[in-house]
Amino acid sequence: MTVAIEKSQKPERTEAVEPAAPAEGARRISRPVVIGAILVVWLVLFAVLRGKQTLPLAAADLTDLHRWINGFNDSVGAHRNSNPLFLYFFNEIRLVIDNLVTFIQHLISQPSGARPVPQVGWLGVVGIAGYVSWAVGNWRVALLAVAGFTFFGLQGLWQESMDTLALTLSAVFVALLFAIPLGVWAGLSDRFNRIMAPFLDFMQTMPTFVYLAPLTLFFLIGGASATIATVIYAAPPTIRITAHAIRNVSKTTVEAAESLGATRRQSLLKVLLPMSKRTVVMGVNQTIMAALAMVTIAALINAPGLGVNVLQALQSLDVGTAFNAGLAIVVMAIVLDRVTTAASAREESARRSRNRFVKWRRPLLGAGAVVTAVLIHLSHTYLWAADFPGDGTIGHHIASAADTATNWAQDNLSGLTNAFRDAITNGLLNPFQTLLTDSPWWLVGTVLVALGVVFGSWKAGVTTAVCVGLLVGTGVWSDGMTTLASTLVATVLVMVLGIVFGVWMGRSTLVDRLIRPTLDAAQVMPPFVYLVPFLALFGATRFTAIVAAIVYGAPVAMKIIADGIRAVPETTVEAATSAGCNTWQIITKVQLPMSRSALTLATNQGLIYVLSMVVVGGLVGAGALGYDVVAGFSQGELYGKGLAAGFAIVLLGVMFDRITQAAARRAGA
Repeated sequence: MTVAIEKSQKPERTEAVEPAAPAEGARRISRPVVIGAILVVWLVLFAVLRGKQTLPLAAADLTDLHRWINGFNDSVGAHRNSNPLFLYFFNEIRLVIDNLVTFIQHLISQPSGARPVPQVGWLGVVGIAGYVSWAVGNWRVALLAVAGFTFFGLQGLWQESMDTLALTLSAVFVALLFAIPLGVWAGLSDRFNRIMAPFLDFMQTMPTFVYLAPLTLFFLIGGASATIATVIYAAPPTIRITAHAIRNVSKTTVEAAESLGATRRQSLLKVLLPMSKRTVVMGVNQTIMAALAMVTIAALINAPGLGVNVLQALQSLDVGTAFNAGLAIVVMAIVLDRVTTAASAREESARRSRNRFVKWRRPLLGAGAVVTAVLIHLSHTYLWAADFPGDGTIGHHIASAADTATNWAQDNLSGLTNAFRDAITNGLLNPFQTLLTDSPWWLVGTVLVALGVVFGSWKAGVTTAVCVGLLVGTGVWSDGMTTLASTLVATVLVMVLGIVFGVWMGRSTLVDRLIRPTLDAAQVMPPFVYLVPFLALFGATRFTAIVAAIVYGAPVAMKIIADGIRAVPETTVEAATSAGCNTWQIITKVQLPMSRSALTLATNQGLIYVLSMVVVGGLVGAGALGYDVVAGFSQGELYGKGLAAGFAIVLLGVMFDRITQAAARRAGA
């Protein structure tokens, strides 16, 4: 407001303008100065108060809260079959979901009834996969689907792959039943959209791990809990994207339909949904990818499928087996992604080719349907077409090759990898972790709140204060600070990679074309898979989780920064060039400063991705909150502590998200 008044007075009192320049300059440097002052005070107080009021808790120790949760869990188990809430609500939901999952498993993966094989064997499933891919996409996608599904059998992982597919399909089906109507409602109603937005933000902020523990309390471990957790995790993308699609339909088109007498229902069914179809399918794609990621993680609560193979192999440090199963997950992710992506693009290509497209496609699809029906019949009738032949020789070769590569890497690259690990660990991670874990809890909390206010806003500071208070209450403060240290160190490295490659991509169309497909493919892979190669390189350590988190979070940061650099007006860059700026000056003085909002958004997304992977790293020795959650699943007496650790992860995610989102809004203002 002060700046506006001074500018309005410029024609009348020029002398009033002169003091404004230093005031603005002071304001520009005030934030770095404040941040520096906060850090200096923190370091001074750390030196004086180190080791005091740090709230440590040993791995086997429990707080009163943890014991209360354990008691509540035992009480729920004792009254599960007598409490009306469970008898007529939770148990009924579990029964319905169990029946759905079991039906699909008996259909395509597991023996059904008196049959030693499923109702539709491998040949029929491959035929269905190829036909559906062709019908919604094109022949190239169909070939990819057929090759991918055949590859599962050649790996010796047919049933495990079909179990994963059954859980994914069940979760996606249930998620879409709720997500699309809710998305349409949010697209039509501003009020409902405002109500849904914070819930969707919260659900998309939570790492996959966090959904599992509370759901086992109500639905027990197994396929039902896994499916329900997957539904909750996978639904938000479709809700959000469907609402966006509905809102982006041309208002003039809707008004034209209404002027011709169309009712609200007719406008929705004949105008809004058809014109939003392509974007909605993109939402379905994101839901399928999220569902597959969650289904593999759900092996922690005894969900069947490929996740079990990866989990057992990671726990026994069997890199070859983990790599073979992880490769199957990647192939399934690629196939499902390509099919749904092709489905979203097919309508546009059909529109371009019009009658010619329909003329030759329909008869071929009819013939394909006949061939698929024959394959289904054969797989239902004959054992050779139902049970995948062979003993998975190719899978054994893949596992053996992965073990050989691991041994070679450990023998020949250990000096390099150990030096890299030690440099990052001793030079960056250990000092920062010591600062967080050995500082008094109230000092760290005060610093976090102050940084929340400086980086974001006073609202972000209030949210941070609430999160800090609740984090202390969970009883896992020390483990939370260890996770916080790993997350922030990994995020810094993610942003370094994001800026380097993002600027490169943003300045060069050729580089963008070469790198972006790889980044797109990397974002398709579930988090589980990233641990495997780095387990081979670095062993079961927390550094493995950090490197996997960097590789997992870097693609999204690179793409956001590249788009931000590309959005800088060409005229601005040309003006800087004509003024004599070199490439380095253009990047640092023009493009990066004008991409501040993109940089902040990249930091937001990088933090969320990194936190999710750092927590998953509890499976390979990362310790801290991830280990607490995993231990809570495997050791009944630690269930309460695991649930508290899951809540602590949520608090860290909310805190990161609120601060970085507020900073992004401030940067874009």
